Amino acid sequence: MHFHRQANWVIKENRATDEALFLNRRQLMAGAAAGVGAGLIAGKAGALPAESRFSPAVPRAGGFPHATSPITPERINSTYNNFYEFGSSKSISREAQALVSDPWTLTIDGDVEREIQIDIDDLMRRMPMQERVYRHRCVEAWSMVVPWVGFPLRALVDMAAPLSRARFVRFETFFDTEVAPEQKASWYPWPYTEGITMNEARNDLAMIVVGAYGKVLHKQFGAPLRLHLPWKYGFKSIKSISRITFSSRRPKGFWEELNAREYGFWANVNPEVDHPRWSQATEKPLGQDDRVPTQLFNGYGAQVAGMYAGMEGNRSTWM
Repeated sequence: MHFHRQANWVIKENRATDEALFLNRRQLMAGAAAGVGAGLIAGKAGALPAESRFSPAVPRAGGFPHATSPITPERINSTYNNFYEFGSSKSISREAQALVSDPWTLTIDGDVEREIQIDIDDLMRRMPMQERVYRHRCVEAWSMVVPWVGFPLRALVDMAAPLSRARFVRFETFFDTEVAPEQKASWYPWPYTEGITMNEARNDLAMIVVGAYGKVLHKQFGAPLRLHLPWKYGFKSIKSISRITFSSRRPKGFWEELNAREYGFWANVNPEVDHPRWSQATEKPLGQDDRVPTQLFNGYGAQVAGMYAGMEGNRSTWM
């Protein structure tokens, strides 16, 4: 007799979002646009019509045993967002609706067998879509729990067929000053970029996100394609990805280029290593009154700590 053993991070389905009917993504994008705009004008920033779902139904991979706090209400984290392309405040959900996320083409290049340009819908059809409930920890010491929809980054790496010399993965967002006027600011190193190691990219937890709460990804969340690395600080989770480059050289991300002392390459969550300007010992979950203790690797140490063995004394790893 054969038994199926689930990964040790999977939780029971009754802890995930309710199942719903699913529609075609591209049809949703067209139909939801007017609804989103009307909702924003009416003061319901970030709301999406209830029918904005995926097709076919996305199987639930679940979340993690460490995500024991309640899922953060969509109405809260859809109106509290970092997206510097549209402004430095957290209230950019209206401004972010200017983003044109369909059509969208992703370029994969660098140290790969051949360059790939692929439409977002074609990419989604080729990937193993699933829902995962993940914790998210911002370097600013707030946190949330979100049911993301997407696919393992490992699957995209396999599709890209990187060469043996590729040791790092660089992500780049869109650059369009007409859509995102904040990109005109010369003191920022636009476009936004981030980088991780190949080992991190192949880790089971690394995820490319295309939706949340069973819906097509809100524009203020980084539509149509964003990264999520639940054991790292949120600034590593680049939004609106337009290019992925495989390289033998370590890339320097947006925030590391601005201030490497405060925003290092590794950016692993560690309550014992403070940001130079504030403590990381506790965090404030969105929608809750009380602060809670920060967990090492954001609670995902069992799945990721092995990648950093021997680096514990290196402060720059933020771990």
